[in-house]
Amino acid sequence: MTLTSPPVLAPESCVVHDRGSARGFVDAHITPYANDFEREGRLPEELLERIGAAGLWAPFLPREVGGGGLDLVTLGHIHEEVGRGCSSVRSLLTVHTMVAWALQRWGSPAQRAQWTSALCSGAVLGAFCLSEPEAGSDATGIQTTAVETGGGWVLNGVKTWITNGQRADLFLVFARTADSIGAFLVPRSTPGVEVRAIPEILGTRGSMLGKVSFRDVRLGPDALLGPSGFTAGMMLTGTLDLGRYSVAAGSVGIVQACLEACATYTTRRTVGGTALRNLQLIQAKVTDMVTDVRAARLLVGEAGRLKDAGEASTIMATWVAKYFASTAAAKHSSEAVQIHGANGCGPDYPVARLYRDAKVMEIIEGSNEVQRITIAGAAYREMNL
Repeated sequence: MTLTSPPVLAPESCVVHDRGSARGFVDAHITPYANDFEREGRLPEELLERIGAAGLWAPFLPREVGGGGLDLVTLGHIHEEVGRGCSSVRSLLTVHTMVAWALQRWGSPAQRAQWTSALCSGAVLGAFCLSEPEAGSDATGIQTTAVETGGGWVLNGVKTWITNGQRADLFLVFARTADSIGAFLVPRSTPGVEVRAIPEILGTRGSMLGKVSFRDVRLGPDALLGPSGFTAGMMLTGTLDLGRYSVAAGSVGIVQACLEACATYTTRRTVGGTALRNLQLIQAKVTDMVTDVRAARLLVGEAGRLKDAGEASTIMATWVAKYFASTAAAKHSSEAVQIHGANGCGPDYPVARLYRDAKVMEIIEGSNEVQRITIAGAAYREMNL
């Protein structure tokens, strides 16, 4: 797949640094091709390079290591805009963000020196390996093992539904050790690593999902990320929270894309000589989209502000934002298809893709059912009940 080159931009305008520049990048490089990405089942290398040139792989990391030094509120804005254009692209940013953040937060100086710059530029792309065929994303049910040897570790197990698994150069793999759960940096080129594509999925079809097998993969002692024995309680919680935040922002983007698609379609489409936009039922549906996208955006923004302030309450704020935004995305993408009628079921409009992608948002990074249990439990604890 070859992308049509847009007009050449001045060097200072190439780097994405806020919502406006993100929207411009998405409108030029992503939105026009999103349905093509879905049909191809992958993202073109040319786009991955452009994402790197725009500084989108790890813009939240410090400038001195190659990042953009952006705060997490701004990261949410960027991931919303990318999600508005294509959830498959946003999914790659999400998992890469999780790997880069974990490395910066918990990596040793040697690990950061080896990987951080390449992760920032996109020379190395990351993937987050937690989910397993039987355990799903339940960390307590992990069966992948890492056995410590005199010279390092031996890794065995299978991870599935791995976003960017087909393309990633570096896997962050969670495995059960003798006394806890550890996180390991595993280069794709390591002997014993095998990747199989997962085709024909419901949504985010361009996110290059893979099933990754590790058979007697020998790793050095420096493969372990962070101190042994603390991963489940600290690194895993923090990394998943950041991923959940990105999914919440991307879900807001889906609702915004539905709103824009429906406003355009109902302005052009007529019935009995009257534009659809003049029908009260259509106006009611559009009103609900406007209301929910603004509410979801505020919830994501609050979670981002709490992260930037270092507040522990950001964890629950992110759960709430992700639950609300993903539910809204599922609801309004369904309405968007309904508004488009038969056209909404075909390949010529974006709403069918938005509908498929929105369903995925209700499942990944904590299903809505799990979120309900978590949010309700927190409410009872806050009231000391």
